[in-house]
Amino acid sequence: MAEELPVLHLEAIARHYRQGEEILVILDGATLSVWPGESVALVAPSGAGKSTLLHIAGLLEHPSAGDVWIGGRATSKLGDNQRTAIRRAEIGFIYQAHHLLPEFSAIENVMLPQMIYGLARREARARAIEILEFLGLGKRLDHRPAELSGGEQQRVAIARAVANAPRILLADEPTGNLDPHTAEHVFGTLERLVSASGLAAVIATHNMDLADRMSRRVTIREGQVEELV
Repeated sequence: MAEELPVLHLEAIARHYRQGEEILVILDGATLSVWPGESVALVAPSGAGKSTLLHIAGLLEHPSAGDVWIGGRATSKLGDNQRTAIRRAEIGFIYQAHHLLPEFSAIENVMLPQMIYGLARREARARAIEILEFLGLGKRLDHRPAELSGGEQQRVAIARAVANAPRILLADEPTGNLDPHTAEHVFGTLERLVSASGLAAVIATHNMDLADRMSRRVTIREGQVEELV
């Protein structure tokens, strides 16, 4: 049997920005592998490069050096259309702000990415109902974001992120705007989803209690990814 490959592998990622005559180094040789069903907590101070690392991992930003491997495929030499296709099919994103479309209901917000991907409306609706019910929102399908609590809005955002059945889930402080009780509920929902679907998840968080419940914890020091024990 062939050895299993990581779903996501970051190889010697560097990211530098020019500020006037100076070069600002954010990442400098960051390497990380994430396997199916594994949840990795990314714990680091503000400004350390967490969001930059997630953007590069999600093919939203190009590294200055290094490569991002998705399912054993290098992406550095792919064109924008190929990168976009991988993002739509393989990667789900969750942000601190839910970014739901206010004029659409919960179910419509979850249907839209599927229909953009090419799924028929009926199939998209059936899958949206299935995911939202799994996340405990079966009675809120037709509510618009303004009619939902903060925790419910973030659960809809989680449902939208996994609507196209991605293999990788990237979350940037997904409970950062929530009170502790709501954050616990949302994170518990996220845990169950990752466990049930076998996603490879990288979740940036400042909440060490939540981080301790994940498969492992990593941080960013001097531009590199280091394991926390």
